[in-house]
Amino acid sequence: MSVSEREILTRKRPRLETRSLVLRSIRLFFEERGFLEVDTPLRTSAPAPEQHIEAIPADEGFFLATSPELYMKRLLSAGYDKIFQISHVFRKGERGRRHLPEFTMLEWYRGGSNYLDLQADCRHLLTSICRSTGRLGGWSYQGARLDVTEEWQLFTIREAFTRFAGWEPGSQPDEDRFNLDLVEKIEPRLGFPSPSFLVDYPSSQAALARLKDGDPAVAERFELFWAGIELANGYSELTDAEEQRARFEAAMEARFQAGLARYPLPGAFLASVEHLAPCAGIAMGLDRLVMLLTDASDLDDVVAFPPELDVTEDSLPGGFAGSIRYSNP
Repeated sequence: MSVSEREILTRKRPRLETRSLVLRSIRLFFEERGFLEVDTPLRTSAPAPEQHIEAIPADEGFFLATSPELYMKRLLSAGYDKIFQISHVFRKGERGRRHLPEFTMLEWYRGGSNYLDLQADCRHLLTSICRSTGRLGGWSYQGARLDVTEEWQLFTIREAFTRFAGWEPGSQPDEDRFNLDLVEKIEPRLGFPSPSFLVDYPSSQAALARLKDGDPAVAERFELFWAGIELANGYSELTDAEEQRARFEAAMEARFQAGLARYPLPGAFLASVEHLAPCAGIAMGLDRLVMLLTDASDLDDVVAFPPELDVTEDSLPGGFAGSIRYSNP
């Protein structure tokens, strides 16, 4: 039996109300700390070349933005110090309980900062959001107790792989083995009951991050996990224009070898890196955060309109009288 759109949207209302509260809380958090909210284009002619992220073609040589990162760092290079943005972003081929081809991302950048400063931001931000949504004392997510006030754990990649996967990645680990063990053996163990940081990724796993002083085998990159779910990815930014160009060219070649689309090099961004002072930036998936806060098992439950819709015959041109049904209600 099909479920009407009206029934589905009515059922979602409490979660959508929490979502609205989260967005207000985020804006207040950053505004109180002197951040400027910015708004960058949803289309780009040159996405950042990353092997595991596919941009969706738009029109006239443009792609839908997979992230506002390159635009925001161009603002940093022009002297903007602390900026944040809440934006819809798009990624081809991502669809599942925890993935959507169009999703909402929070991204923020700090001039004169590094990835340790971003980790502190995460602690304060999530605490503030839990306070504003009435979850500061803890709650249950899919049967697991979560509590932002308990001690947050931190593992280096080396520590996590040694402890949970039984081997230690070097600077250039086998990518398939690394990704498989990360997803199957490590991520499910992180973030109970409080969030966890996974830090110092191999240098090969950080296309736009600065290598760590004193240990160039790893990059100053971290990911934030809660209840086994990745919430955020942040790093101290690479500010060496020549090195950034070399990394992009290597990524382009890897994409070509894998049979993936080759994008134009983002020339305007590469030119801006010449003026980029030390800084750090992070992206956080807001749909996943709302999913955790509202005990939802699927991202479809925390967005008003998931991407797939079934259109009944009588709703086609010439007779829009029928209902629209979600294919996965």
